[in-house]
Amino acid sequence: MNFDDTPQEAAFRAEARAWLEANVPTETELSGLDEVGRAKFWQKRKSDGGWACITWPKQFGGRGASTVEQVIFNQEEARLDTPYMGSYFSIGQGMAAPTIMTYGSEEMMARFLPKLASGEEIWCQLFSEPSAGSDLAALQTRAEKEGDDWIVNGQKVWTTVAQYASYAILVTRTDPSVPKHKGMTYFCVDMKSPGIEVRPIKQMSGGSSFNEVYLTDVRIPDSMRLGEIGKGWRVALTTLMNERASIGGGNVGANFESVKALAKRLEIDGEPAIEDSTVRQKLASWYVEEAGLKFTEMRTLSALSRGDEPGPESSIGKLVAGVKGQDMASFAIDLLEQQGIQWDPEQDELEDAVFVQNFMSLPGLRIAGGTDEIMLNIIAERVLGLPPEPRVDKNIPFSDVPTGI
Repeated sequence: MNFDDTPQEAAFRAEARAWLEANVPTETELSGLDEVGRAKFWQKRKSDGGWACITWPKQFGGRGASTVEQVIFNQEEARLDTPYMGSYFSIGQGMAAPTIMTYGSEEMMARFLPKLASGEEIWCQLFSEPSAGSDLAALQTRAEKEGDDWIVNGQKVWTTVAQYASYAILVTRTDPSVPKHKGMTYFCVDMKSPGIEVRPIKQMSGGSSFNEVYLTDVRIPDSMRLGEIGKGWRVALTTLMNERASIGGGNVGANFESVKALAKRLEIDGEPAIEDSTVRQKLASWYVEEAGLKFTEMRTLSALSRGDEPGPESSIGKLVAGVKGQDMASFAIDLLEQQGIQWDPEQDELEDAVFVQNFMSLPGLRIAGGTDEIMLNIIAERVLGLPPEPRVDKNIPFSDVPTGI
């Protein structure tokens, strides 16, 4: 595969670079805004300039560009010091939007997609539940039809940015009398609806990006349903494939270049750490892993450019990226010795604090979007074609599945 820009791509890159360099917000423009406000400011500026969600159709806030052009824009944006975007828009733009485009009505697309592109509305994902573990199909949040509405009761957990979200994508159980994968229905829900309570979870990384969400007699119009009643698992798969592509794309946390630079600065027994054979061996291994991630991501991008949905290969990227990032952060902390555990969230000038922050936050990534074990099962069964694990609850009504509750 040739990774050089074509003449058309080179021209697009030059145009994107020029716009970005001329429009990066100044500190004066961002003064007085918190992190979320800064992210919204930058997203709105990109949207106004025609550079937000550029692969989307123009009528929904994009510019009808190709997937490759989106990658080029992302590469050019990453070169500059732009406001931190975190996960504020990734769920809405990377997971909810593709699902709405696939299953939503024209009215839903016209209502939600432009505000997703502009950053006016943040979305979250109400999937995981305390009693379901990594088995999304074991969810117990109930939705019962009442006239033209659905009444929803249940609890969700590990919900990223729920405290900032205007809307959410939600999977519920609507028929417990059929096997678990057949009785689910998928909705969009207004997070300001009566009966929704959000409780942030304090994480060991010092942040509170995850939340518990309680739903008590929440009323959702049937017009907010995505897909057919009882076919929510099929809709959820579209979301999950895009989620794993998003989480697994590129490098997360510590990477080869950051650890290599650290090894050049530090010493082991009076010699540069980069000269130590053990250090070099580990760096070489991580370089190979990052190359594998890059080319696996290119396969996914090639599929997207053909109009295909992300496939199970996205699970490879998610699995490898999380483990690699945590291993590299741990190794960097070891190289730094006592200095490696210094971390004060209020002292951003601690140059190497990023490694301990990565180490503390990456376990969450290895759970989000499916645990390592779930990813291994997907790769084994759907990529390698190995026999599936026995599933004793596969063909029995969900109401008959022992829960231990």
